[in-house]
Amino acid sequence: MSPDRLLVPVANPETADRLLETAVDVARDRGLELLIVHVIDVPSQTSLEQARASMDREPGESVVSGTVERARATGVEATGLVRYGHDIAGSLVDLASADDVEAILLGWHGRPRRRDVVLGSYIDTVLRDADCDVLVERVDRDRGPIESVFVPVAGGPHTTYAAEIAGSIARERDANVELATVVAPDADESTVEDARTLLADTSSALGAVDTVTTTVRRSNEVAVGIVDRTADHDVTVLGAGGSGFLHRIVADDVAESVARRADSDVVLCRRRQSHRQTVLRRLIERVR
Repeated sequence: MSPDRLLVPVANPETADRLLETAVDVARDRGLELLIVHVIDVPSQTSLEQARASMDREPGESVVSGTVERARATGVEATGLVRYGHDIAGSLVDLASADDVEAILLGWHGRPRRRDVVLGSYIDTVLRDADCDVLVERVDRDRGPIESVFVPVAGGPHTTYAAEIAGSIARERDANVELATVVAPDADESTVEDARTLLADTSSALGAVDTVTTTVRRSNEVAVGIVDRTADHDVTVLGAGGSGFLHRIVADDVAESVARRADSDVVLCRRRQSHRQTVLRRLIERVR
């Protein structure tokens, strides 16, 4: 039986190289193969058959083949695919529905929000609809060595998944990990103890990591308390939030704010939704 795969859409060499570093870390630690994909965006008035006959495949094939070659050079198995589609997000969601796709890793440029768009039109769609785990990496910053990984902890499946991915990156990079959560400045000892318990429970999802610290921070604003800490780390790995399917794609302002304002690399993690959650969310959207 072949290993599960990590799906990595690529569009240009610079972004591809950046995503490949994270993809290799995750794939090697979790025993995954890489599926490197480029989707050629076909105008709606052009049939896919016409597109295959007339649209140039070379730029997409070049970035895919180069990324596959570099992935294999690290010892990770990788295959490539160039696909035509009228809807990039829909094409990726279709590919992600395959039984052997465990997760998809998307690149995000951290641009300012537009009305009704959280991270980006096609990223939002994949986050909402993909039937697999989703990772979104901010790629608008230069990347240096990864020696320290930061995990903001809020509880829930997305935070647990973020801890799992942080553990994978830390093991591959021989990095230390800090998990932190935020309480109010006047929080009583019971609240602080609950926060410590949450951190301890989440730390088990990291797996075997040499150096792990846990911190309860006090701040009037959760996002500020977390963002301030990101400057002391090389990458921040955080969950997309709690019951986001009932609200927005990124479940709360904290996750989005940290992802945009962090002074480190950022990987945003969304655990796959159950079939029941997906159906419920779509029913809610239809009646809005």
